[in-house]
Amino acid sequence: MLYERETELARIETAVRRAQAGRSSALLLTGPLGNGRTTLLQEAGARCPDTLRVLRANAAPMEQDFALGIVHQLLGPLLTGDLTLPGGREAGGGTRPDHAGGLPVPGDRGAPASEAFLHGLRSVLAEACAVTPVLILVDDLQWADVPSLRWLAYLARRPHGLRVAVVGTLRDGDPRAQHPLIRDLADAADVLRPAPLSPAGTRALIHHHFGEPADDSYARACHETCAGNPLFLQSVLRDLALSGHRPTAEYAAQVRVQRPARLRDRLAGCLYTQPGPVRDLATAIAAFDDHGDADLIRRHARLDAVGFQQALRTLHHLGLLAPHDTPRFVHRVVRDAVESALTVAERERSRDVAADLLHQAGHPAEHVADLLLAVTATHRPWAVRVLRTAAQAALRRGVPVTAARYLQRALLGSTGDFERARLLIELAGAERNIDPAACERHIGQAVRLLPTATERAAATLLIPPSLLGEAPPSAVDLLRRVAEDLDPAAPREGCAREIALQMEARLWHAGHENATELAGAVERLRALGTPPPLDTGGARELAAVLNNAAVLSSAVPAPEVAALAERILEREPVTSARAGIALPLAAMALYAADGATGIDTRLSCEQSPARPQAVVHVENALLQLARGRLVQAREQADLAAELTGADWRDPTTAVRAAVAMETGDIQLIERLLGDAGQRWPDSLALRVMLQLLRASLDARRGRGVHALESFLACGRQLEAAGWRNSALFPWRPRAIVLHHRLREHRPALALAEEELAWARQWAAPAALGRALRLKALLPGGGGVAVLRESAEVLGGSANALERARTLLQLGQVVECGKEAKAMLREAADLATACGAPWLTERAYAALGTTTTAPSAEAALTQSERKVVSLVGRGLTNQEIADELGVSTRAVEKHLTSCYRKLGVAGRRELLAGRSAAGAFAAR
Repeated sequence: MLYERETELARIETAVRRAQAGRSSALLLTGPLGNGRTTLLQEAGARCPDTLRVLRANAAPMEQDFALGIVHQLLGPLLTGDLTLPGGREAGGGTRPDHAGGLPVPGDRGAPASEAFLHGLRSVLAEACAVTPVLILVDDLQWADVPSLRWLAYLARRPHGLRVAVVGTLRDGDPRAQHPLIRDLADAADVLRPAPLSPAGTRALIHHHFGEPADDSYARACHETCAGNPLFLQSVLRDLALSGHRPTAEYAAQVRVQRPARLRDRLAGCLYTQPGPVRDLATAIAAFDDHGDADLIRRHARLDAVGFQQALRTLHHLGLLAPHDTPRFVHRVVRDAVESALTVAERERSRDVAADLLHQAGHPAEHVADLLLAVTATHRPWAVRVLRTAAQAALRRGVPVTAARYLQRALLGSTGDFERARLLIELAGAERNIDPAACERHIGQAVRLLPTATERAAATLLIPPSLLGEAPPSAVDLLRRVAEDLDPAAPREGCAREIALQMEARLWHAGHENATELAGAVERLRALGTPPPLDTGGARELAAVLNNAAVLSSAVPAPEVAALAERILEREPVTSARAGIALPLAAMALYAADGATGIDTRLSCEQSPARPQAVVHVENALLQLARGRLVQAREQADLAAELTGADWRDPTTAVRAAVAMETGDIQLIERLLGDAGQRWPDSLALRVMLQLLRASLDARRGRGVHALESFLACGRQLEAAGWRNSALFPWRPRAIVLHHRLREHRPALALAEEELAWARQWAAPAALGRALRLKALLPGGGGVAVLRESAEVLGGSANALERARTLLQLGQVVECGKEAKAMLREAADLATACGAPWLTERAYAALGTTTTAPSAEAALTQSERKVVSLVGRGLTNQEIADELGVSTRAVEKHLTSCYRKLGVAGRRELLAGRSAAGAFAAR
């Protein structure tokens, strides 16, 4: 595993040839910990020819007091019983008869070190190399005993007449590396310093460990994290290989966080041998993490300017610091090594001091808070204030997880009920979009500490409402208890009115799975007038919730529902915290009411910490689905799923299920059902959508009877809850089709009449056009006349996919050939634009022409086309991610989708069709 050491090996081979020619020389390999000196020494010995004798010695820290220990390792094999050392002492006649050779036994502190004795040792070597040239290899000279060092320096100063090449290694930064004898040896030798591994060398070492080449992002992560240090890199790769990882992009992030325990222990041993000032400086750097500047670190270590520079130089020589102006460790494992030598109390005390120094110097609150997280108890009076400020800054940056950690730490230092209640409320606000259960729990704790009903109500409103599922009973109970405390006779102006409106909205929304509550919400909507008040955020939230009840129950016609949803969108700021419920409900209303025409991308053009990106993608997926744009809807739904971790209980699942049913994507259906397994959610919406998915899968696999029973069961559940909107839960349309396939025409026609009656009342063009098309499919359903009415109705719909279906069905039955062809061509164009290739193929088949369906390239999303174009330019996955501002994982998912759609095996085949890719990427 020796890479990029050809220059050093060539110098050693030159020294060997000089020794063979009768000219001795000395080489010294130096450098920081882990730069591969020992491996290089071993390789040099292995490469020696048989005509050369190799003598080896390894120094060790525990053997520094064993006099002539290194000399014994080197010359012991050369001594025979008939050799006599200076002073008449016979070889083999030492104080220990079992000792091979005549050298003083290692550990004999009285071992001679006179000039005559050193010369005698040199004579032993001279006799050996007179017969065969000798290569002397000594590892870790910084730990060699002093008499051995004196002999090696003596040997280096008197090379004449010897056929010897001496190669030693010396670790920079060790205290004994500055011993005068080692400096003498270095002055007499040629010093070589092996360089860090290049990116190519890093790749070669990765290939050696895993047996396969590394992905670009993986290799880059290895090189940047380990800085070309072979020891660090091998330690990281060894741990990753044992964990079963492969050198692919998906594991690149693991490289950056890997902290090998064996490497930590070795670094800890190295630091243990350092003098106190060096250890103190290392402790100070570890305490500040990445936040302290040089002066603060010096003050923490309690060093003067000279001592600081000396200790800093030592850590640099050891290779433990990155090449920055501000002291920073080269790898996180160095910090682990430093802290492993400290007790828990020492670590906390060190962090506490560092936090105080940062605070006094005016550093950002988040930097100070990062250090306070590691301190379980501090008596700094400013600590809670700084942690709260840091949490607010983290929320502004859109990282609520970090904000929650700061506030949890602040709670440990809180004093008094009011301060604790305030911290609990702020913590709940940070958790509302990442951990609703914890948010509810902390609000419940805060409510008990707040003195007024208004304050308790305002706190309760932080509990996030469940968009599709029934609120937990504990949350509903808390809402009701707090609402009862509000005085109904009190004047409702300003903030008090807002709180009352929002409380009313939450209570109505909490009961949206109850038929009685749903009917009451619709009556309340009518009582508000047309249009209802939308002047404040609370009024808009109440209107959105009541409008949602009208959507679920179909109690208000779709045009009125869509008009109210559009007015809410026009008035509700995207950055509002209430947008977390108002805008998604408005998007769902527009989806169900076929009101997506003219709605722009306002929902996704603005971001704030109060509006999670996943919610934005869900909203846009609904609007794309309402337009019939399946590819774009799938892309938005997948992005939402990626941001939520593909949690099957998330509302994202319902939207992805709707996309899966429209596209008929069996793989997506199976994945969604597999994620849920046998666990059924409490949410009626999610439960029904999963049942619809399972029935759809059964129907596609030929289990029509079972699928039909499942669809009808879904209908009964929805009717019981008062949910009658077939646009949201299309159980009836799918049951109609299955009845027809099973030749059960009477129940099919009965359901079709029921669906048509509902659709005429609901009055959404897409739903009415679909109901007409399904009725025309059946015997006695009206045939061409009903299909023509469907096509006319769908002319005013935003849903191009529904129009394509009707035109395809109509074009197949009309008698006029010219008219039929025009309808089929329009159907093919619409289906292609919607990303429905199966409809496109059926339209071309009905035309009876040789025209082929558009290539799979047309099915690529805009993001996928952009990724393919960047691949064509030769960019790596990481470079593409940097260019687009996304994660490498997102790039990989796009590429995988492209490979599947284009029918290629990988990047090489994709690049082979680069000209074609360029053609459609530019569209």
